Amino acid sequence: MSWLETYRGTVYRWEVDNVDHFTVAFYFARFEDATHHLLHAMGLDRPGPERAWATLDSRVRYQRELRVADVLHIQSGVIAVEDSGLVIGHRVLDSADGALCTAVEQRVALVRAGTRETLALTSAQRAATRARTVEPTPAQDAVGPAEPATDDGFIESVRDVIRPVEVDARGEATLPAYIHRFSGALGQMVAAFGMTPAYMAEQRRGFSTFEFKLRLPGLLRSGDLVCARTGLLHVGNSSVRMLHRMWNARTGEAVASLEQAGVHLDLDARRPASLPHALRERAKALLVDASR
Repeated sequence: MSWLETYRGTVYRWEVDNVDHFTVAFYFARFEDATHHLLHAMGLDRPGPERAWATLDSRVRYQRELRVADVLHIQSGVIAVEDSGLVIGHRVLDSADGALCTAVEQRVALVRAGTRETLALTSAQRAATRARTVEPTPAQDAVGPAEPATDDGFIESVRDVIRPVEVDARGEATLPAYIHRFSGALGQMVAAFGMTPAYMAEQRRGFSTFEFKLRLPGLLRSGDLVCARTGLLHVGNSSVRMLHRMWNARTGEAVASLEQAGVHLDLDARRPASLPHALRERAKALLVDASR
């Protein structure tokens, strides 16, 4: 078993957010880079005419924050081979001390180009993965709260358009295009219960994500109209878990969802801080009923 280095670089100043650490969308840009390098190392990066690799879902566990000027590298490998794709593991490491910062499990499928129609892997493609098989690094905690069947109680959190600079060579929206919008949806959700930009600036508080569960059942292209709604699933002492659902406003097609968990962060101590009672009660009033 051998983890392969698939990315090496740094955190640039324009890639940090209002919490002063590496923005989650830019992690996903690095995951895309790492996936391309891993597929290339196995000879699978050019699967044939009218065929492409597509990410179907991803689970991410953020264990230690990266900040501006930090140096990082990614190691990748194949965790499992499925009928139409691969489960890939990525480990984001701090190059300065070797510490594990982020663990990822990403499911990629061989699809008909421009669609999410999955295609079977050939025996040669399956054989090419054997030298890159690795043991998974856990990327998710225990199962969270049940996902609600409807959007009852969700708030409107995204409404915009995919821009030409946000698509790849195939004309499809990149992973960061989805994650940037989910970050915007997060801001709308926490502001709804009082974690407004003004509150965070005055109290030196922020929101720090520790877990993602992303699903991509559809795809977006340049010019597509994007909408999302967000619902609160759980409110703890310092933690919050929410669900974002995104769709194409023209077609009504569900294109992505993200379950996101994070903490109310003390920006000076860089540690979770208890939610003030008033904010916690306002958040609880927004909880959605997962049994419906």
